[in-house]
Amino acid sequence: METITIKVQDYEAVSDGYHTIGELYRHRIALYIALCKQIVHQPYCDDKKFGVWRSQRHFDGSNYDGWFVLGIGREKGHQITYHIPNELWEETNFAETFEKAPMEWDGHTSEDVLERISKL
Repeated sequence: METITIKVQDYEAVSDGYHTIGELYRHRIALYIALCKQIVHQPYCDDKKFGVWRSQRHFDGSNYDGWFVLGIGREKGHQITYHIPNELWEETNFAETFEKAPMEWDGHTSEDVLERISKL
């Protein structure tokens, strides 16, 4: 599939006729937080492979202003992470909190994340 890049002033307002990108992005965040909440309550939830965690900083100490990382797993090849807006920090109190991400990002792509989520 060919990727087309279009620069838009307010990308959140772009719509497919049913939903705006902003709406879909908020849906993704809500669904990911719900998934993480469910994982925390599962008996198979061990810290390394499936543990849910959050941090204001990446492993190297850097961060994206206004965002934190919410992750599943700490093993290379199993990590699932998303940046979440800081205003949702309290909503993720169920996650183990770290001063910085507990491991280096393993380079996972959007496709990797889709595959990893399908294997949970």
